[in-house]
Amino acid sequence: MHHSRAVVIGAGIGGLTAAAALRRRGWSVTVLERATTLEPVGAGIGLAPNALRALETIGLGDDVRALAAWQGDGGLRTPSGRWLSRTDSTVMTERFGGPMVLLHRATLVELLVARLPEGCVRTGTPAQLADPGTAGRPALVSTDGEVLEAELVIAADGVHSDVRRTLFPRHPGPEYTGLTAWRMVIPRPETPFAPHETWGRGRLWGTQPMKDGRIYAYGSAVAPPGGRAPDDERAELLRLFGDWHQPVPGILAAVTPRDILRHDIWHMTRPLPAYHRGRVALLGDAAHPMAPTMGQGGNQAIEDGVVLAHHLGDSSADLSSGLASYTADRLPRTMDVVRRSDRAARMITLTGAVSVALRNTAITAVGRLRPNLVLRTFDGVADWRPPGAAYPSGSGAGARTGEPGVQGARTDGGTDREAP
Repeated sequence: MHHSRAVVIGAGIGGLTAAAALRRRGWSVTVLERATTLEPVGAGIGLAPNALRALETIGLGDDVRALAAWQGDGGLRTPSGRWLSRTDSTVMTERFGGPMVLLHRATLVELLVARLPEGCVRTGTPAQLADPGTAGRPALVSTDGEVLEAELVIAADGVHSDVRRTLFPRHPGPEYTGLTAWRMVIPRPETPFAPHETWGRGRLWGTQPMKDGRIYAYGSAVAPPGGRAPDDERAELLRLFGDWHQPVPGILAAVTPRDILRHDIWHMTRPLPAYHRGRVALLGDAAHPMAPTMGQGGNQAIEDGVVLAHHLGDSSADLSSGLASYTADRLPRTMDVVRRSDRAARMITLTGAVSVALRNTAITAVGRLRPNLVLRTFDGVADWRPPGAAYPSGSGAGARTGEPGVQGARTDGGTDREAP
């Protein structure tokens, strides 16, 4: 039996999900990754029930759901520690039919790679799109000293995608949001804390527990693009957040500079004409980079992967029709999430004392008058269901679900793949 070949450029969360989903439908898949290792450092990812539903279609829903750690309440705070709003995990689970799951990216990568045959993922292998192909001609991908033919190429090569620029050279590409982010994973401090995000003047901090006994902490601040601390990033974080409420100072005391990842946050509010051209499909940050303020970057990439596989079907399906259906399905949805995330990012980038005070007053008033109203802002995002999927009873995957990042904003760093 002939198995059509797919080549995936980029072994981030979206690329690996697409590879696993296509393998289940009979495709032969090769994943090419520029980095020499698939071991992300210092970053967690928050998976909402919409992503859990998608992972259910490739047999990972229960495995990931078992890693849920958040219990009790959490919410949004000011730098002094005052609560602006609170959200109970039980209310979330009952409303949305599933838990919030925060795990290390390396854990999710391991689970996805385990769904692929040995040798499927080739690290240390930079790849370029040589020819997008046509209905009558295969696509070509060049690597070091080798050219691969493929019926399908999946571009999962990140925010600054080379493939996207090749396919759509006139598109202006992503723009800097004005925010720089720091991320770290460290052992949980001895002093108990409630999961939270803290919003200051042009600054944000989040502290979230993981089931393995560690915590994922992250910060962001208004800053020029491309900046670096004059000494080290821990010292920079101490300057920005060292006088905020606990456990923030305790975390900064425990972290070392080498534990900290820093990157600028980019998004693309102007949509592409399509998410495909020729025999090439774009997904994740290559197609729709977004601010991390709804915690949906990696979640939308996971959705992309399973929806692409659904529309392409088995290797005998009509590719052109399947790719057109993929664009029609994903482009409106993902751009809606991009725009919602942009609106939330604008609230975080406020720096004026009056505008920040008005923002905080509004959040507090909404929390008092309409508890859990914030959950509704994620309707239409986290209540998504994979096309054609059937769910086992009792798994929680088929229930109405919602966004896990409702404590505040950024549970996944806003990207579906790590920078090398």
